Amino acid sequence: MTDSVKLIKVRESIQADNEQHAQDLRQKLKACKTLLINIMSSPGAGKTSLLLQTTSRLKDEYSMAVIEADIDSTVDAERLAHSGVEAIQLRTGGFCHLDVPMVQQGLDSLDTDVLDLIFIENVGNLVCPAEFDTGAALDVMILSVPEGDDKPLKYPLMFSKCDALIINKIDYLGTSLTDFDLKLLEKRVRKLNGRIRIFPLSSRTGEGIDIWTDWLTNKAADHNK
Repeated sequence: MTDSVKLIKVRESIQADNEQHAQDLRQKLKACKTLLINIMSSPGAGKTSLLLQTTSRLKDEYSMAVIEADIDSTVDAERLAHSGVEAIQLRTGGFCHLDVPMVQQGLDSLDTDVLDLIFIENVGNLVCPAEFDTGAALDVMILSVPEGDDKPLKYPLMFSKCDALIINKIDYLGTSLTDFDLKLLEKRVRKLNGRIRIFPLSSRTGEGIDIWTDWLTNKAADHNK
């Protein structure tokens, strides 16, 4: 008999295993020159709309696919498939994030050897997806103007880890519908993450989309060196 209790930190073990799997996946995809991009946001920020705009502009230059993740429903994958983009739906059944084994299930249904770009549309929230590495080479988050400019104060990890921030629905700016302060938002974000690229755009009007896709094209070229 012993009065000591062995403590097993399950979360730390899971995270460590996932991070190793993520590194292995990044190396594998880089070897076959496939760029994996993880897109995160809260529900309704415009992930699917952004992907529709992005893929329509890049379809003549790149072969692409999208891995869609939702707790339920296939509506977003159906929209993308209808536009001509290969889409795989992952139904998480309650999980609020994706990790590498989940992403790998989606990749197993794709021919990664012939794909240049694969987008992950992660589960919609600003907490859990920021905590789990998906194996993506780029992490991108979307913040929509209607959500407000205070989100970096409330969800600092998400803003800290991303390579790019897309500020969507800028067509709301300057209207009576919002008091969103773009300069204040950028100041708050850069205090957390000095390397982040910020792209104000509108997936509805198309304003700013080309600047975002030009950056993505440059990242794809760097990835293939």
